[in-house]
Amino acid sequence: MRRLSFSFARRGLALAAVAALGGCAHRQNTDPPPTRAELRTALIYEANLHQGPEALRAFLADFPKGADLHVHLSGAVYAETFIRDAGEDGLCVDSVALSFVKPPCTGKLIPAKALSGNITPANQALYDKLIDSFSVRSFAPTPGGWSEHDQFFSAFDRFAGLSGSHLGEWVDEIAGRSAAQNQQYLELMHTPVFTHAAQIAHDLGWNAQLAAADPQAFARFRQQLLSRGLRDEVAADRKEVLDAETRRKQLERCGTPQAAPACQVEIRYLYQVLRGFSPEQVFAQALLGFETVAASMNAHDSTWVGINFVMPEDGFISMRDYTLHMKMLDYLHSVYPQVHISLHAGELAEGLVPPEGLRFHIRQAAELGHAERIGHGVDVMDEDDARGLLQELAGRHIMIEINLSSNEGILGVSGDRHPFPVYRSAHVPVALSTDDEGVSRIDLTHEYVRAALDYNLTYRDLKQLARTGMEHAFLPGESLWAAPDNFSTPLSACRGQAPGGEDPPPACKAFLASSQKAAAQWELERRFTAFEARFQAVTFGSLLHGQ
Repeated sequence: MRRLSFSFARRGLALAAVAALGGCAHRQNTDPPPTRAELRTALIYEANLHQGPEALRAFLADFPKGADLHVHLSGAVYAETFIRDAGEDGLCVDSVALSFVKPPCTGKLIPAKALSGNITPANQALYDKLIDSFSVRSFAPTPGGWSEHDQFFSAFDRFAGLSGSHLGEWVDEIAGRSAAQNQQYLELMHTPVFTHAAQIAHDLGWNAQLAAADPQAFARFRQQLLSRGLRDEVAADRKEVLDAETRRKQLERCGTPQAAPACQVEIRYLYQVLRGFSPEQVFAQALLGFETVAASMNAHDSTWVGINFVMPEDGFISMRDYTLHMKMLDYLHSVYPQVHISLHAGELAEGLVPPEGLRFHIRQAAELGHAERIGHGVDVMDEDDARGLLQELAGRHIMIEINLSSNEGILGVSGDRHPFPVYRSAHVPVALSTDDEGVSRIDLTHEYVRAALDYNLTYRDLKQLARTGMEHAFLPGESLWAAPDNFSTPLSACRGQAPGGEDPPPACKAFLASSQKAAAQWELERRFTAFEARFQAVTFGSLLHGQ
Protein backbone atom coordinates (compact mmCIF):
# COMPACT_ATOMS: atom_id res chain seq x y z
CA MET A 1 0.00 0.00 0.00
CA ARG A 2 1.38 3.39 -0.92
CA ARG A 3 1.85 5.67 2.07
CA LEU A 4 0.39 9.16 2.16
CA SER A 5 2.97 11.90 2.00
CA PHE A 6 3.27 13.93 5.19
CA SER A 7 2.14 17.10 3.44
CA PHE A 8 -0.96 15.38 2.04
CA ALA A 9 -1.76 13.82 5.42
CA ARG A 10 -1.31 17.16 7.11
CA ARG A 11 -3.64 18.78 4.58
CA GLY A 12 -6.23 16.10 5.33
CA LEU A 13 -5.93 16.76 9.04
CA ALA A 14 -6.40 20.46 8.47
CA LEU A 15 -9.57 19.80 6.50
CA ALA A 16 -10.78 17.47 9.23
CA ALA A 17 -10.09 20.17 11.79
CA VAL A 18 -12.23 22.64 9.89
CA ALA A 19 -15.07 20.13 9.92
CA ALA A 20 -14.47 19.36 13.59
CA LEU A 21 -14.76 23.03 14.41
CA GLY A 22 -18.05 23.38 12.57
CA GLY A 23 -16.96 24.72 9.22
CA CYS A 24 -20.31 24.11 7.54
CA ALA A 25 -21.53 26.96 5.38
CA HIS A 26 -24.86 27.34 7.22
CA ARG A 27 -23.25 27.92 10.62
CA GLN A 28 -23.23 31.45 12.01
CA ASN A 29 -19.78 32.94 12.49
CA THR A 30 -20.22 33.86 16.16
CA ASP A 31 -16.97 32.45 17.59
CA PRO A 32 -13.41 33.79 17.65
CA PRO A 33 -10.94 32.46 15.05
CA PRO A 34 -9.53 29.05 16.04
CA THR A 35 -6.07 28.79 17.52
CA ARG A 36 -3.67 25.97 16.67
CA ALA A 37 -4.38 24.47 20.09
CA GLU A 38 -8.11 24.51 19.39
CA LEU A 39 -7.60 22.89 15.98
CA ARG A 40 -5.53 20.15 17.52
CA THR A 41 -8.07 19.59 20.32
CA ALA A 42 -10.90 19.44 17.80
CA LEU A 43 -9.11 16.62 15.98
CA ILE A 44 -8.70 14.67 19.20
CA TYR A 45 -12.36 15.26 19.99
CA GLU A 46 -13.34 13.84 16.58
CA ALA A 47 -11.18 10.77 17.17
CA ASN A 48 -12.89 10.13 20.50
CA LEU A 49 -16.31 10.88 19.06
CA HIS A 50 -15.89 8.02 16.58
CA GLN A 51 -14.65 5.62 19.27
CA GLY A 52 -17.98 5.67 21.09
CA PRO A 53 -19.55 7.02 24.28
CA GLU A 54 -17.00 5.73 26.79
CA ALA A 55 -14.01 7.24 24.98
CA LEU A 56 -15.94 10.46 24.44
CA ARG A 57 -16.93 10.67 28.10
CA ALA A 58 -13.31 10.28 29.15
CA PHE A 59 -12.36 13.15 26.82
CA LEU A 60 -15.25 15.41 27.91
CA ALA A 61 -14.96 14.74 31.64
CA ASP A 62 -12.61 17.72 32.02
CA PHE A 63 -14.03 19.81 29.18
CA PRO A 64 -14.96 23.26 30.57
CA LYS A 65 -18.76 23.24 30.73
CA GLY A 66 -19.35 26.67 32.21
CA ALA A 67 -22.82 26.71 33.77
CA ASP A 68 -25.71 24.42 34.56
CA LEU A 69 -28.70 26.75 34.70
CA HIS A 70 -31.55 24.26 35.13
CA VAL A 71 -30.99 22.29 38.34
CA HIS A 72 -33.57 21.42 40.99
CA LEU A 73 -31.64 21.27 44.23
CA SER A 74 -33.50 18.33 45.80
CA GLY A 75 -33.60 16.46 42.49
CA ALA A 76 -29.84 16.82 42.03
CA VAL A 77 -28.96 14.91 45.21
CA TYR A 78 -28.38 11.18 44.80
CA ALA A 79 -30.62 8.75 46.70
CA GLU A 80 -27.74 7.28 48.67
CA THR A 81 -27.27 10.65 50.39
CA PHE A 82 -30.93 10.89 51.33
CA ILE A 83 -30.89 7.41 52.88
CA ARG A 84 -27.88 8.31 55.01
CA ASP A 85 -29.50 11.57 56.10
CA ALA A 86 -32.74 9.81 57.01
CA GLY A 87 -30.75 7.59 59.35
CA GLU A 88 -29.22 10.65 60.99
CA ASP A 89 -32.68 12.20 61.36
CA GLY A 90 -34.10 9.07 62.99
CA LEU A 91 -36.68 8.52 60.25
CA CYS A 92 -38.24 5.22 59.24
CA VAL A 93 -38.41 3.57 55.84
CA ASP A 94 -41.79 2.22 54.77
CA SER A 95 -40.67 -1.10 53.30
CA VAL A 96 -43.84 -1.36 51.19
CA ALA A 97 -44.37 2.23 49.98
CA LEU A 98 -40.56 2.70 49.76
CA SER A 99 -40.63 6.15 51.29
CA PHE A 100 -39.56 7.97 54.45
CA VAL A 101 -42.00 8.34 57.36
CA LYS A 102 -41.73 9.64 60.89
CA PRO A 103 -41.10 7.26 63.83
CA PRO A 104 -41.96 5.08 65.66
CA CYS A 105 -40.44 2.43 63.41
CA THR A 106 -42.52 -0.71 63.90
CA GLY A 107 -43.87 -3.44 61.66
CA LYS A 108 -43.22 -2.59 58.03
CA LEU A 109 -41.45 0.63 59.12
CA ILE A 110 -37.71 -0.03 59.26
CA PRO A 111 -35.29 2.39 60.99
CA ALA A 112 -33.43 4.23 58.24
CA LYS A 113 -30.21 3.97 60.26
CA ALA A 114 -30.33 0.22 59.60
CA LEU A 115 -29.58 1.05 55.95
CA SER A 116 -26.24 2.69 56.65
CA GLY A 117 -22.94 1.27 57.80
CA ASN A 118 -22.69 -2.53 57.76
CA ILE A 119 -26.13 -3.58 56.58
CA THR A 120 -27.47 -7.13 56.37
CA PRO A 121 -28.12 -8.92 53.05
CA ALA A 122 -31.86 -8.51 53.65
CA ASN A 123 -31.47 -4.78 54.21
CA GLN A 124 -29.31 -4.56 51.08
CA ALA A 125 -32.35 -5.59 49.05
CA LEU A 126 -34.44 -2.87 50.71
CA TYR A 127 -31.62 -0.37 50.19
CA ASP A 128 -31.55 -1.16 46.46
CA LYS A 129 -35.34 -0.88 46.18
CA LEU A 130 -35.24 2.46 47.95
CA ILE A 131 -32.69 3.86 45.50
CA ASP A 132 -34.90 2.69 42.64
CA SER A 133 -37.90 4.32 44.34
CA PHE A 134 -36.08 7.65 44.67
CA SER A 135 -34.91 7.69 41.05
CA VAL A 136 -35.47 6.20 37.61
CA ARG A 137 -32.69 3.65 38.12
CA SER A 138 -33.80 0.21 36.91
CA PHE A 139 -37.17 1.60 35.86
CA ALA A 140 -38.93 -0.37 33.13
CA PRO A 141 -42.33 0.91 31.94
CA THR A 142 -45.16 -1.52 31.36
CA PRO A 143 -47.86 -1.09 28.68
CA GLY A 144 -50.77 0.81 30.16
CA GLY A 145 -49.05 0.95 33.54
CA TRP A 146 -46.75 3.19 35.56
CA SER A 147 -44.73 5.41 33.23
CA GLU A 148 -41.32 6.97 33.72
CA HIS A 149 -43.12 10.31 33.86
CA ASP A 150 -45.05 9.02 36.89
CA GLN A 151 -41.96 7.45 38.45
CA PHE A 152 -39.93 10.64 38.02
CA PHE A 153 -42.37 13.04 39.62
CA SER A 154 -43.47 10.67 42.39
CA ALA A 155 -39.87 10.28 43.59
CA PHE A 156 -39.87 13.72 45.21
CA ASP A 157 -42.67 12.87 47.62
CA ARG A 158 -40.96 9.63 48.65
CA PHE A 159 -37.75 11.26 49.87
CA ALA A 160 -39.58 14.20 51.47
CA GLY A 161 -39.53 14.74 55.23
CA LEU A 162 -35.78 15.13 55.71
CA SER A 163 -34.48 17.86 57.97
CA GLY A 164 -33.60 21.15 56.31
CA SER A 165 -30.37 21.09 58.30
CA HIS A 166 -28.87 18.98 55.50
CA LEU A 167 -29.28 21.71 52.88
CA GLY A 168 -25.66 22.83 53.04
CA GLU A 169 -24.48 19.21 52.72
CA TRP A 170 -26.64 18.74 49.64
CA VAL A 171 -25.30 21.91 48.04
CA ASP A 172 -21.78 20.69 48.80
CA GLU A 173 -22.50 17.37 47.07
CA ILE A 174 -23.79 19.13 43.97
CA ALA A 175 -20.90 21.62 43.95
CA GLY A 176 -18.37 18.81 44.34
CA ARG A 177 -19.82 16.89 41.41
CA SER A 178 -19.79 20.07 39.34
CA ALA A 179 -16.17 20.83 40.15
CA ALA A 180 -15.16 17.30 39.18
CA GLN A 181 -16.58 17.97 35.71
CA ASN A 182 -14.93 21.38 35.27
CA GLN A 183 -18.13 23.34 35.78
CA GLN A 184 -17.83 26.76 37.35
CA TYR A 185 -21.37 28.03 37.92
CA LEU A 186 -24.74 26.68 39.08
CA GLU A 187 -28.20 28.11 39.53
CA LEU A 188 -30.08 25.86 41.94
CA MET A 189 -33.87 25.92 42.06
CA HIS A 190 -35.15 25.67 45.62
CA THR A 191 -38.43 26.14 47.48
CA PRO A 192 -37.86 27.77 50.89
CA VAL A 193 -40.42 28.16 53.66
CA PHE A 194 -43.66 29.87 52.60
CA THR A 195 -46.23 28.54 55.09
CA HIS A 196 -47.06 31.98 56.49
CA ALA A 197 -47.61 33.42 53.01
CA ALA A 198 -49.83 30.47 52.08
CA GLN A 199 -51.90 30.88 55.24
CA ILE A 200 -52.44 34.60 54.65
CA ALA A 201 -53.52 33.89 51.07
CA HIS A 202 -55.92 31.19 52.26
CA ASP A 203 -57.46 33.56 54.82
CA LEU A 204 -57.92 36.30 52.22
CA GLY A 205 -59.29 33.96 49.56
CA TRP A 206 -59.73 34.49 45.83
CA ASN A 207 -62.39 36.62 44.18
CA ALA A 208 -63.87 37.26 40.76
CA GLN A 209 -61.71 40.30 40.02
CA LEU A 210 -58.56 38.31 40.73
CA ALA A 211 -59.84 35.44 38.62
CA ALA A 212 -60.22 37.92 35.74
CA ALA A 213 -56.52 38.78 36.14
CA ASP A 214 -57.22 42.49 36.56
CA PRO A 215 -53.88 44.22 37.29
CA GLN A 216 -55.58 46.57 39.73
CA ALA A 217 -57.01 43.59 41.59
CA PHE A 218 -53.56 42.01 41.64
CA ALA A 219 -52.17 45.25 43.10
CA ARG A 220 -54.84 45.32 45.84
CA PHE A 221 -54.25 41.64 46.66
CA ARG A 222 -50.50 42.26 46.84
CA GLN A 223 -51.03 45.12 49.26
CA GLN A 224 -53.34 43.00 51.43
CA LEU A 225 -50.75 40.22 51.58
CA LEU A 226 -47.98 42.64 52.48
CA SER A 227 -50.07 44.42 55.12
CA ARG A 228 -50.70 41.07 56.83
CA GLY A 229 -47.01 40.33 57.16
CA LEU A 230 -46.01 38.39 54.04
CA ARG A 231 -42.57 40.03 54.17
CA ASP A 232 -41.98 38.38 57.56
CA GLU A 233 -40.74 35.27 55.73
CA VAL A 234 -38.27 37.13 53.50
CA ALA A 235 -35.55 37.17 56.16
CA ALA A 236 -36.02 33.46 56.87
CA ASP A 237 -35.87 32.57 53.18
CA ARG A 238 -32.69 34.58 52.68
CA LYS A 239 -31.14 33.08 55.79
CA GLU A 240 -31.94 29.54 54.62
CA VAL A 241 -29.67 29.74 51.59
CA LEU A 242 -27.09 31.97 53.27
CA ASP A 243 -26.73 29.29 55.96
CA ALA A 244 -26.52 26.60 53.28
CA GLU A 245 -23.72 28.49 51.54
CA THR A 246 -21.89 28.97 54.83
CA ARG A 247 -22.20 25.27 55.66
CA ARG A 248 -21.08 24.05 52.25
CA LYS A 249 -18.03 26.33 52.35
CA GLN A 250 -17.16 24.96 55.78
CA LEU A 251 -17.37 21.41 54.42
CA GLU A 252 -15.22 22.41 51.46
CA ARG A 253 -12.69 24.21 53.71
CA CYS A 254 -12.92 27.30 51.51
CA GLY A 255 -10.38 30.00 52.31
CA THR A 256 -7.85 27.53 53.70
CA PRO A 257 -4.83 25.79 52.13
CA GLN A 258 -6.92 22.59 52.09
CA ALA A 259 -9.78 24.16 50.09
CA ALA A 260 -11.69 21.66 47.97
CA PRO A 261 -12.10 22.29 44.21
CA ALA A 262 -15.83 22.80 44.89
CA CYS A 263 -14.96 26.18 46.42
CA GLN A 264 -14.37 27.42 42.86
CA VAL A 265 -17.98 26.66 41.88
CA GLU A 266 -20.14 29.79 42.13
CA ILE A 267 -23.74 29.12 43.14
CA ARG A 268 -26.85 31.26 42.94
CA TYR A 269 -30.46 30.32 43.69
CA LEU A 270 -33.77 30.50 41.84
CA TYR A 271 -36.92 30.74 43.94
CA GLN A 272 -39.26 27.86 43.03
CA VAL A 273 -42.96 28.68 42.96
CA LEU A 274 -45.28 25.65 43.12
CA ARG A 275 -47.86 26.17 40.39
CA GLY A 276 -49.99 23.11 41.19
CA PHE A 277 -51.90 24.78 44.01
CA SER A 278 -54.76 27.27 44.41
CA PRO A 279 -54.41 30.61 42.59
CA GLU A 280 -54.21 32.63 45.81
CA GLN A 281 -51.37 30.44 47.11
CA VAL A 282 -49.47 30.63 43.81
CA PHE A 283 -49.77 34.41 43.78
CA ALA A 284 -48.71 34.72 47.42
CA GLN A 285 -45.72 32.43 47.00
CA ALA A 286 -44.71 34.21 43.79
CA LEU A 287 -44.95 37.56 45.58
CA LEU A 288 -42.82 36.22 48.43
CA GLY A 289 -40.33 34.98 45.86
CA PHE A 290 -40.09 38.34 44.13
CA GLU A 291 -39.71 40.10 47.50
CA THR A 292 -37.00 37.67 48.60
CA VAL A 293 -35.01 37.91 45.38
CA ALA A 294 -35.30 41.71 45.32
CA ALA A 295 -34.08 41.92 48.92
CA SER A 296 -31.12 39.65 48.14
CA MET A 297 -30.19 41.64 45.04
CA ASN A 298 -30.42 44.94 46.94
CA ALA A 299 -28.19 43.53 49.68
CA HIS A 300 -25.69 42.10 47.12
CA ASP A 301 -25.57 38.87 49.14
CA SER A 302 -24.93 36.63 46.09
CA THR A 303 -27.76 34.18 46.79
CA TRP A 304 -31.23 34.58 45.25
CA VAL A 305 -31.18 35.89 41.67
CA GLY A 306 -34.46 34.84 40.04
CA ILE A 307 -37.83 33.09 39.93
CA ASN A 308 -39.10 29.88 38.35
CA PHE A 309 -42.47 28.10 38.34
CA VAL A 310 -42.24 24.33 38.90
CA MET A 311 -44.31 21.12 39.22
CA PRO A 312 -45.53 19.02 36.26
CA GLU A 313 -46.74 21.28 33.47
CA ASP A 314 -49.32 18.68 32.42
CA GLY A 315 -50.95 18.67 35.88
CA PHE A 316 -54.62 19.68 36.02
CA ILE A 317 -54.13 23.01 37.83
CA SER A 318 -50.94 23.81 35.91
CA MET A 319 -52.85 23.46 32.64
CA ARG A 320 -56.05 25.14 33.85
CA ASP A 321 -54.31 28.17 35.35
CA TYR A 322 -51.36 28.49 32.98
CA THR A 323 -52.46 31.80 31.40
CA LEU A 324 -53.50 33.14 34.81
CA HIS A 325 -50.03 32.35 36.15
CA MET A 326 -48.42 34.19 33.25
CA LYS A 327 -50.62 37.21 33.95
CA MET A 328 -49.54 37.10 37.59
CA LEU A 329 -45.94 37.22 36.41
CA ASP A 330 -46.74 40.04 34.01
CA TYR A 331 -48.01 42.11 36.92
CA LEU A 332 -45.24 41.16 39.37
CA HIS A 333 -42.58 41.88 36.77
CA SER A 334 -43.98 45.41 36.46
CA VAL A 335 -43.42 45.88 40.20
CA TYR A 336 -40.05 44.08 40.43
CA PRO A 337 -38.43 44.53 36.99
CA GLN A 338 -34.93 43.77 38.34
CA VAL A 339 -35.86 40.19 39.33
CA HIS A 340 -34.82 37.63 36.70
CA ILE A 341 -37.33 35.09 35.42
CA SER A 342 -36.72 31.63 33.98
CA LEU A 343 -39.77 29.47 33.35
CA HIS A 344 -40.57 25.84 32.70
CA ALA A 345 -42.60 25.96 29.50
CA GLY A 346 -43.30 23.43 26.80
CA GLU A 347 -42.35 20.43 28.95
CA LEU A 348 -45.14 18.69 27.08
CA ALA A 349 -45.53 16.27 24.20
CA GLU A 350 -48.24 15.05 21.85
CA GLY A 351 -50.65 12.76 23.65
CA LEU A 352 -49.70 13.91 27.14
CA VAL A 353 -52.29 16.73 27.00
CA PRO A 354 -54.97 17.65 24.43
CA PRO A 355 -53.58 19.29 21.24
CA GLU A 356 -54.85 22.74 22.24
CA GLY A 357 -52.67 22.54 25.35
CA LEU A 358 -49.55 22.49 23.18
CA ARG A 359 -50.23 25.68 21.28
CA PHE A 360 -49.26 28.59 23.50
CA HIS A 361 -47.20 27.84 26.63
CA ILE A 362 -43.78 28.87 25.33
CA ARG A 363 -45.06 32.04 23.67
CA GLN A 364 -46.96 33.11 26.78
CA ALA A 365 -43.93 32.41 28.98
CA ALA A 366 -41.89 34.75 26.79
CA GLU A 367 -44.47 37.44 26.13
CA LEU A 368 -46.62 37.47 29.30
CA GLY A 369 -44.31 35.79 31.78
CA HIS A 370 -41.24 37.85 30.75
CA ALA A 371 -39.06 34.74 30.76
CA GLU A 372 -35.43 35.43 29.93
CA ARG A 373 -34.85 31.68 29.69
CA ILE A 374 -37.19 28.79 28.91
CA GLY A 375 -36.74 25.42 30.56
CA HIS A 376 -37.35 22.44 28.22
CA GLY A 377 -39.35 24.07 25.37
CA VAL A 378 -39.97 20.60 23.89
CA ASP A 379 -43.32 21.24 22.20
CA VAL A 380 -42.22 24.36 20.31
CA MET A 381 -43.19 22.99 16.90
CA ASP A 382 -46.74 22.37 18.14
CA GLU A 383 -47.18 26.04 19.04
CA ASP A 384 -49.26 28.34 16.87
CA ASP A 385 -46.97 29.97 14.28
CA ALA A 386 -43.99 27.93 15.44
CA ARG A 387 -41.62 29.52 12.92
CA GLY A 388 -42.62 32.99 14.03
CA LEU A 389 -42.09 31.97 17.64
CA LEU A 390 -38.60 30.68 16.85
CA GLN A 391 -37.77 33.99 15.18
CA GLU A 392 -39.04 35.85 18.25
CA LEU A 393 -36.98 33.71 20.64
CA ALA A 394 -33.88 34.22 18.50
CA GLY A 395 -34.46 37.95 18.08
CA ARG A 396 -35.01 38.50 21.78
CA HIS A 397 -32.13 36.16 22.75
CA ILE A 398 -34.34 34.04 25.02
CA MET A 399 -32.27 30.99 25.84
CA ILE A 400 -33.63 27.42 25.93
CA GLU A 401 -32.40 25.16 28.73
CA ILE A 402 -32.01 21.77 27.02
CA ASN A 403 -32.53 18.67 29.18
CA LEU A 404 -32.06 15.69 26.85
CA SER A 405 -32.18 12.80 29.33
CA SER A 406 -35.06 14.27 31.29
CA ASN A 407 -37.05 14.89 28.11
CA GLU A 408 -36.60 11.32 26.94
CA GLY A 409 -37.52 9.84 30.31
CA ILE A 410 -40.49 12.04 31.15
CA LEU A 411 -41.85 12.85 27.70
CA GLY A 412 -40.47 10.05 25.52
CA VAL A 413 -38.91 12.67 23.22
CA SER A 414 -35.38 12.16 21.90
CA GLY A 415 -33.28 12.05 18.74
CA ASP A 416 -34.86 13.65 15.71
CA ARG A 417 -38.11 14.19 17.63
CA HIS A 418 -36.37 16.62 19.96
CA PRO A 419 -36.33 20.30 18.90
CA PHE A 420 -32.69 20.83 19.95
CA PRO A 421 -31.44 20.93 16.31
CA VAL A 422 -34.44 23.07 15.31
CA TYR A 423 -33.55 25.68 17.91
CA ARG A 424 -29.94 25.68 16.77
CA SER A 425 -30.90 26.02 13.10
CA ALA A 426 -33.14 28.96 13.99
CA HIS A 427 -30.24 30.59 15.93
CA VAL A 428 -32.13 30.43 19.23
CA PRO A 429 -29.54 30.35 22.04
CA VAL A 430 -29.38 26.96 23.76
CA ALA A 431 -27.35 25.41 26.56
CA LEU A 432 -27.31 21.93 28.09
CA SER A 433 -28.51 21.30 31.63
CA THR A 434 -29.27 18.34 33.88
CA ASP A 435 -32.70 19.13 35.39
CA ASP A 436 -32.59 16.51 38.19
CA GLU A 437 -29.33 14.62 37.94
CA GLY A 438 -29.93 12.64 41.14
CA VAL A 439 -33.34 11.38 40.10
CA SER A 440 -32.15 10.74 36.52
CA ARG A 441 -28.83 9.23 37.72
CA ILE A 442 -26.77 11.35 35.32
CA ASP A 443 -24.41 14.33 35.35
CA LEU A 444 -23.69 17.22 32.97
CA THR A 445 -20.89 15.32 31.24
CA HIS A 446 -23.47 12.66 30.36
CA GLU A 447 -25.59 15.33 28.67
CA TYR A 448 -22.62 16.64 26.66
CA VAL A 449 -21.76 13.12 25.51
CA ARG A 450 -25.36 12.48 24.58
CA ALA A 451 -25.72 15.73 22.65
CA ALA A 452 -22.44 15.14 20.78
CA LEU A 453 -23.37 11.61 19.71
CA ASP A 454 -27.07 12.13 19.01
CA TYR A 455 -26.61 15.33 17.02
CA ASN A 456 -23.09 14.93 15.61
CA LEU A 457 -21.88 18.10 17.29
CA THR A 458 -18.46 19.55 16.57
CA TYR A 459 -15.95 20.58 19.19
CA ARG A 460 -16.76 24.21 18.52
CA ASP A 461 -20.47 23.45 18.92
CA LEU A 462 -19.74 22.23 22.44
CA LYS A 463 -17.77 25.38 23.22
CA GLN A 464 -20.65 27.47 21.95
CA LEU A 465 -23.07 25.61 24.26
CA ALA A 466 -20.84 26.29 27.25
CA ARG A 467 -20.36 29.95 26.29
CA THR A 468 -24.10 30.38 25.81
CA GLY A 469 -24.80 29.09 29.30
CA MET A 470 -22.46 31.65 30.84
CA GLU A 471 -23.88 34.38 28.59
CA HIS A 472 -27.37 33.77 30.01
CA ALA A 473 -26.45 33.24 33.65
CA PHE A 474 -28.24 35.59 36.03
CA LEU A 475 -24.98 36.98 37.36
CA PRO A 476 -24.87 40.77 37.73
CA GLY A 477 -22.94 42.94 35.33
CA GLU A 478 -22.38 43.37 31.62
CA SER A 479 -21.41 40.53 29.33
CA LEU A 480 -17.82 40.17 28.19
CA TRP A 481 -19.01 40.03 24.58
CA ALA A 482 -19.82 43.07 22.47
CA ALA A 483 -23.00 41.57 20.96
CA PRO A 484 -25.48 39.14 22.54
CA ASP A 485 -24.70 35.47 21.83
CA ASN A 486 -21.85 36.43 19.52
CA PHE A 487 -18.58 35.17 20.94
CA SER A 488 -16.26 36.50 18.26
CA THR A 489 -15.56 39.96 19.71
CA PRO A 490 -15.22 41.09 23.34
CA LEU A 491 -16.19 44.54 24.52
CA SER A 492 -13.75 47.28 23.55
CA ALA A 493 -12.14 47.37 27.02
CA CYS A 494 -10.97 43.78 26.59
CA ARG A 495 -9.89 43.76 22.95
CA GLY A 496 -6.29 43.31 21.91
CA GLN A 497 -5.73 40.11 23.86
CA ALA A 498 -7.38 36.72 23.59
CA PRO A 499 -10.09 36.46 26.30
CA GLY A 500 -8.98 34.36 29.23
CA GLY A 501 -5.42 35.63 29.35
CA GLU A 502 -3.59 35.69 32.66
CA ASP A 503 -2.81 39.41 32.57
CA PRO A 504 -5.59 41.44 30.93
CA PRO A 505 -4.91 45.10 30.07
CA PRO A 506 -5.71 47.64 32.85
CA ALA A 507 -8.99 48.78 31.27
CA CYS A 508 -10.11 45.18 30.85
CA LYS A 509 -9.05 44.27 34.38
CA ALA A 510 -11.14 47.16 35.73
CA PHE A 511 -14.12 46.08 33.65
CA LEU A 512 -13.85 42.47 34.85
CA ALA A 513 -13.73 43.69 38.45
CA SER A 514 -16.99 45.57 37.85
CA SER A 515 -18.93 42.67 36.29
CA GLN A 516 -19.37 39.25 37.88
CA LYS A 517 -20.77 37.92 34.62
CA ALA A 518 -17.86 39.13 32.49
CA ALA A 519 -15.38 37.79 35.05
CA ALA A 520 -17.04 34.37 34.90
CA GLN A 521 -16.96 34.45 31.09
CA TRP A 522 -13.26 35.38 31.15
CA GLU A 523 -12.64 32.46 33.49
CA LEU A 524 -14.42 30.10 31.08
CA GLU A 525 -12.11 31.25 28.27
CA ARG A 526 -9.11 30.69 30.55
CA ARG A 527 -10.32 27.16 31.20
CA PHE A 528 -10.71 26.50 27.48
CA THR A 529 -7.12 27.60 26.95
CA ALA A 530 -5.87 25.38 29.77
CA PHE A 531 -7.88 22.39 28.53
CA GLU A 532 -6.59 22.71 24.98
CA ALA A 533 -3.00 23.16 26.16
CA ARG A 534 -3.07 19.60 27.47
CA PHE A 535 -2.95 18.25 23.93
CA GLN A 536 0.09 20.16 22.66
CA ALA A 537 2.26 17.04 22.78
CA VAL A 538 -0.08 15.02 20.57
CA THR A 539 1.58 14.38 17.20
CA PHE A 540 -0.02 14.23 13.77
CA GLY A 541 1.15 10.64 13.51
CA SER A 542 -0.68 9.60 16.66
CA LEU A 543 -3.81 11.33 15.40
CA LEU A 544 -3.62 9.43 12.12
CA HIS A 545 -3.44 6.18 14.06
CA GLY A 546 -6.29 7.12 16.41
CA GLN A 547 -4.13 7.42 19.51
